[in-house]
Amino acid sequence: MQWTHNFTVRSAAELQRFAAALGADLVPGDLLILSGGLGAGKTTFTQGLGQGLSVRPGIISPTFVLVRVHPPLAAGPALVHADAYRLESAADIDDLDLESTMDSSVTVVEWGAGRVEHLAASRLEIQLDRPRIATVPSDPDDDDEPRRVLIEGYGQRWANTPPAVLTLD
Repeated sequence: MQWTHNFTVRSAAELQRFAAALGADLVPGDLLILSGGLGAGKTTFTQGLGQGLSVRPGIISPTFVLVRVHPPLAAGPALVHADAYRLESAADIDDLDLESTMDSSVTVVEWGAGRVEHLAASRLEIQLDRPRIATVPSDPDDDDEPRRVLIEGYGQRWANTPPAVLTLD
């Protein structure tokens, strides 16, 4: 790991704004691995990322199709959005054929921790968490609930230089 950054956003909209700003720093070949429980905001994050990358709108969870490709609206990379939740083996991951689009796209894999790190020498690992308030469980339908975000940069691409959005005051 090169660096780590931990912060809290107050709502789904704030998470999307952060992800959109992060998208400005991403280039073809970048890999983002998203982790967090159900309803933590992985797809919400990816929607914001898509806005920042200026890809075709309409990003939804790829849970049942496993991979969705969102083409750019202008110059820039496509967004490949995958979901590894239901995949059980390395062969299942290989069957997604994410390698074929890695060089030309930004790739986001939900539930990819421990499964897709081999796809790129450098990556961002993003853990999203909706903290529990007292003993009341988080409500996955409550967009105004805070989320904790932990981002870790790995590999030469992110050596000593986190994305610009993380250095803003």
